[in-house]
Amino acid sequence: MIDYPANILLALGETIRGNQKIYTWLLQNGYPEIAALSSAIRGSDDAFQWLMKNGFPHLAALDSAIDNSPKAKKWLLDNDYTVDLIFSDACQNKSEAIAWLRENDLEIFIRLANIIREFRENQTFDYHKLHF
Repeated sequence: MIDYPANILLALGETIRGNQKIYTWLLQNGYPEIAALSSAIRGSDDAFQWLMKNGFPHLAALDSAIDNSPKAKKWLLDNDYTVDLIFSDACQNKSEAIAWLRENDLEIFIRLANIIREFRENQTFDYHKLHF
């Protein structure tokens, strides 16, 4: 995730909040994997599978790590996606992860983590996703 421009990361946050116009823009402007990540975070198994089948296993692992999957977290660590691993911990409101992001001038990831946490905390349905 660290390689994406700030405006794309901001767009991800807006799509998690449900902004369909930005979601469509991502799909039509070369960022279908970010749109799929947004859908996966929002609970779509189809989006998770699309990430896996289309060369974005790191984003599928991130989605699962956000769900606190130990296997996904290990995969991120083993494949040098350290920032994504720390970001997934920030999504779970782990203070050391948030502090690390702040110390490394990655405030945008703190903002995204807050959006994801807020979205998940306000869900009233029980979603079941495939494990990574």
